[in-house]
Amino acid sequence: MAQAQAEALPMERTVRLERLIDAPRELVWKAWTDPAMLARWWGPRHFTNPVCKLSLKVGGALLIVMRAPDGQEHPMTGTIREIDPPRLLRWTNEARNSDGDVLLEGGMTVTLEEEGGKTRLSIESFAVGVAPPAGFMLQGMEMGWTQSIDRLAELVEDNKGETA
Repeated sequence: MAQAQAEALPMERTVRLERLIDAPRELVWKAWTDPAMLARWWGPRHFTNPVCKLSLKVGGALLIVMRAPDGQEHPMTGTIREIDPPRLLRWTNEARNSDGDVLLEGGMTVTLEEEGGKTRLSIESFAVGVAPPAGFMLQGMEMGWTQSIDRLAELVEDNKGETA
């Protein structure tokens, strides 16, 4: 029964979110591109990121390992496809299980625009499931991104005095 339910779930999803963040664009850019800052906000609430690596160049690698509150780890690998600082960041990614098997393939586009001393953040994240557990992951994608962006906004709004 559980297998039939997993197969019935949509295996593709795109999430588009936009948020006006009360922080300078350079700081929001830093939060997306500095691994130490990225690790502080990436993922849903109560998740941590014990591994967060980013080679900020076209063709550069991305590795983030999210740890859930129950201790389960969720690795994501990726490749940077486009960079236009501090306006645009685009990558492809693969969500993996703890054995390294690919569960989801996808991509991310982050756009930052200045708006009266604040930053208009627009994201588009898409994913395609390549293994049955992916359907459950895709169901939580919008909630996960909403919580991530909440965490990002809290981090940069609390650190507006920080230089980029």
